[in-house]
Amino acid sequence: MSTSPQVETVSTAADKAKLAGAVVLLLASIVAFYYLGKQDLWLRVVALLALLGAAVALFFTSESGKELVAFGRDSVRETKKVVWPTRKEAMQMTGYVFAFVFLMALYMWLTDKTLEWVLYDLILGWRH
Repeated sequence: MSTSPQVETVSTAADKAKLAGAVVLLLASIVAFYYLGKQDLWLRVVALLALLGAAVALFFTSESGKELVAFGRDSVRETKKVVWPTRKEAMQMTGYVFAFVFLMALYMWLTDKTLEWVLYDLILGWRH
């Protein structure tokens, strides 16, 4: 009998405090934007961006932020390993897709018209 691996999340108090601080800064940026409603727009935007930047910076110092950065780096590394098709191959595959879609649309249209003819003309006789 195989057992599934246990996922253990270890989060320190400092890490939780960093995440809570990031959330507080995020909310503070929104509050500051509306609190400074009577000020010039540029001042409101600067306050919003400064507090948002502080929230993002604080988030990226937490363990979750570091894991997100590592995930992004791994994703870029994996993307570089992909063997991308040549232009000719991409154009051929695109042509195949367009041809298939056209043929399926033609098939669906013919099926629809055939059923319409059978039901309305032959069975019900609604059209003269």
